[in-house]
Amino acid sequence: MTTTSSRARVDGDGAAVGLADVADLCNRIASNIQRIIVGKPEVVRVALVTLLAEGHLLVEDVPGVGKTSLAKALARSIDCSVSRVQFTPDLLPGDITGMSVFNRQSSEFEFRPGPVFANLVIADEINRASPKTQSALLECMAENQVTIDGATYPLAQPFMVVATQNPIEMDGTYPLPEAQRDRFTARVSVGYPDLSAELAMVDEHAAADPLEQLRPVTDARWVSTVIDAVRRIHVAPEVRQYCVELVGATRRLPDLRLGASPRSTLQLVRAAKAQAALAGRGFVVPDDVQAVAVPVLAHRLLLSPDAVASRRSAIDIVRGLLGRQAVPAPSRPGP
Repeated sequence: MTTTSSRARVDGDGAAVGLADVADLCNRIASNIQRIIVGKPEVVRVALVTLLAEGHLLVEDVPGVGKTSLAKALARSIDCSVSRVQFTPDLLPGDITGMSVFNRQSSEFEFRPGPVFANLVIADEINRASPKTQSALLECMAENQVTIDGATYPLAQPFMVVATQNPIEMDGTYPLPEAQRDRFTARVSVGYPDLSAELAMVDEHAAADPLEQLRPVTDARWVSTVIDAVRRIHVAPEVRQYCVELVGATRRLPDLRLGASPRSTLQLVRAAKAQAALAGRGFVVPDDVQAVAVPVLAHRLLLSPDAVASRRSAIDIVRGLLGRQAVPAPSRPGP
């Protein structure tokens, strides 16, 4: 990608895809989602960053604030294959990935793909399934493939998992293990709307369900093309060093039992590229890293007992780290 040009690449049909196209696409998707999720532009921003970063999103909040609606609104905004899985204690791994079924006519086993074979998979209340079932998503989310009975099947492109969970009601739930949480690029909490947004929501839902009236503003092919353009956004060496030092600092904090993994460094850089694309820039600046650091890093950290006792949160720790870490001042790349 030419980092200072608005023309990022050329797609298979010969149409130029530049930063203006990326920003326009994201604005159209955001406007569509905000018809459903009123007054939450920050939440929508994180969802779009995760999409462009080829990642997966964990939506964690109390019941009734629109976790599933956010996932559905994102899915309906893109004309692509979508599947929804309601996670329950009796759900089996094969119910997600698919399984081999014996065909009596051919006397052979045939693979029947599961709901994970879609561009966007909504995993509703993911912490209500057993760890065995949760782990069925590990290979899918990390490698974009499924291995069944020794055979490997690639998943659709683009591929994104949007999972929801309720952190308050813990009866009959299985907390996500650290390995599973680390697969999610970002975590976001929707939160309660303010009074004006809640009133607008009541008015919007009075006549009909706006989710049913939502129409796609783009398709999977165009999203894949834009994602390819985002991959080419320039990250200067000093910004890469900043990301590595920021993540490395989490492993030395006394308030943490477990710091962020090297995978989180890669995800932080990819998310920063996506944030730069939303801002219409062909290069990443430290502000982009700081804008995505909390949703990308906080859910990967395990607090020490002292930090828990003092009522500190992982979000507070990441914000404090951002305030202490030295920030580079990179120059804009040349033409």
